Amino acid sequence: MKVFVTGGTGFIGASLARELLREGYSVRALVRPGSDRRNLAGLDLELWEGDLRDRHSLERGLAGCDTLYHAAADYRLWTRRPAEMYEINVGGTRNILEAALRRGLSRVVYTSSVGTLGNPGNGVPGSEATPVTLADMVGHYKKSKFLAEREAESFLARGVPLVIVNPSTPVGELDVKPTPTGRIIVDFLNRRMPAYLDTGLNIIDVGDCARGHLLAAKHGKVGEKYILGNENLTLREIFALLAQITGIPAPRVRLPYTPILMAAYVNEAISRVTCREPLIPLAGVQMARKFMYFDSTKGTRDLGLSLGPVAEALRKAVEWFRSNGYVR
Repeated sequence: MKVFVTGGTGFIGASLARELLREGYSVRALVRPGSDRRNLAGLDLELWEGDLRDRHSLERGLAGCDTLYHAAADYRLWTRRPAEMYEINVGGTRNILEAALRRGLSRVVYTSSVGTLGNPGNGVPGSEATPVTLADMVGHYKKSKFLAEREAESFLARGVPLVIVNPSTPVGELDVKPTPTGRIIVDFLNRRMPAYLDTGLNIIDVGDCARGHLLAAKHGKVGEKYILGNENLTLREIFALLAQITGIPAPRVRLPYTPILMAAYVNEAISRVTCREPLIPLAGVQMARKFMYFDSTKGTRDLGLSLGPVAEALRKAVEWFRSNGYVR
């Protein structure tokens, strides 16, 4: 069976491509011309050059495919041109699903994010059913992914056999950019993390997240969404695990929220002038006000996803960053 994967050069998509190949699927991966393809180097798959903003190239790429995994997204906490993020995350989702509809695919798995879901923020885990609105979204990334998820859902009425997965915070190997969470690990390894904010995340091994995508295609119910997550941990607990893995002391100083928020506003203003990424992304600080905890029971129960320990995922991330030149 041939499957089409978008976002294969990225963090989740690269793990997804490997998992599909291990399971015996024939994989065609969408790549942009001139894109960084290190994550796909040496893999026995077909590269299809195209762009999410070009529906005709997508429709040609889907020819002969049975299943689409749409894992591509513009994932940044700050961008000079927010309109481009919406073009890719919202418009690109519309384009690829239009192409999937025309090709009559038997299953589509759309990679959303827990960032689009409702979350009380006080340590009580959110779920797939927690109420949420666009007004709850912080920053252009979350807003664009929220609108993209609504766009995806609109195709259900048109007959697209769509299943949505909402990954929490994946960690592990192949985080080439790295992601904002991967950058926290890299900064810790480079001893540039002297303090922390009182916040929390739900962490999952990126390999488990990839397997969740395959299980969603096999066992997911059309029209349903499934959180792909594992352990809810405070940032302090994450640093404690990293300290155990590396022997590097965990930061002991907890920063007050308000001064960091003010500093983020200043950084944001400077970035508008310099067009350079801020040292303290405002959206990241605003997100940290909430404990981003989630209940992944539905995904593990209904999809049959088994999960490994988060400490092992962090260890794999540490080893990968060290062996790939991210640590000085």
